[in-house]
Amino acid sequence: MNEQESARTLEAMRRAVTDQAYVLTTHALLEMRADHLDVVDVESAILTGTIERVFEDDPRGPRYEVVGTACDLTTPVGVVARFAGPLLIITVYERRP
Repeated sequence: MNEQESARTLEAMRRAVTDQAYVLTTHALLEMRADHLDVVDVESAILTGTIERVFEDDPRGPRYEVVGTACDLTTPVGVVARFAGPLLIITVYERRP
C-alpha cells in the first residue's frame, strides 16, 4: 500500500468513527475489557493514529492495524479493522513495549 492509498484508507476509517459507522466484534470488546480500554479509547486511537501494517492474506479483504493513543493521549492503542460494509473493528489492545 502506497502513501496515498494509506492516507485515503485512514481518512475513510476516521470518517467511519466520526459518523459512528463502525461495529465492534465480540473479540474486540473482550480484548478492550482485558486491557481496561473503552470505546472512546478505540475512537481516539483511530483519530490520532497511523496505519502501521496491512494484512492482505485474507480472502475477506485487507485488515489494517492502526496505532494511536487512548483518550488520555499517552496510552498507545492498537486497533485492527477492515471494511465490511461498516468499519469492522476486529481487535483492540494496549501496545506495551
